[in-house]
Amino acid sequence: MSDTLWGLPDPDLHREFYADVPIKRFGAWIVDTLVIMVLSILALPFTAFAAAFVFPAFYTVIGFAYRTVTLSRGSATWGMRLMALEIRNGRGERLEARDAALHTALYTGSMLTVLPQVASIVMMLTGPRAQGLPDMILGTAAINRPARG
Repeated sequence: MSDTLWGLPDPDLHREFYADVPIKRFGAWIVDTLVIMVLSILALPFTAFAAAFVFPAFYTVIGFAYRTVTLSRGSATWGMRLMALEIRNGRGERLEARDAALHTALYTGSMLTVLPQVASIVMMLTGPRAQGLPDMILGTAAINRPARG
């Protein structure tokens, strides 16, 4: 990944890294939402079904754990892996556990209210690196997974 700004591929010189990223992120989000729902339902009996009374909070906790663990173990959630995406830090490196937790916290926070989520979507659709609000704050970007070689 040469010719980079901050370590991330330059969107003018390496458009292939950002091609179709917003639509792929949406597909990944759908897959991840379904995975988190299944995990939440599977975990429900372990709470003696008490979590059913606070299911939105329970779902949020399961989602936070899922996103943090998967991002720290490969820089992509399962949905992102299916869509051949990775999130890279500003140096172009895969996320470490701390960065994964921060990205997940900012993502979760942006999902709690409408305006940050709408702003994030607009930013992804209009920015050269297709970065959402958490990405802009942390200096990260979702890119098409580079070929291993």
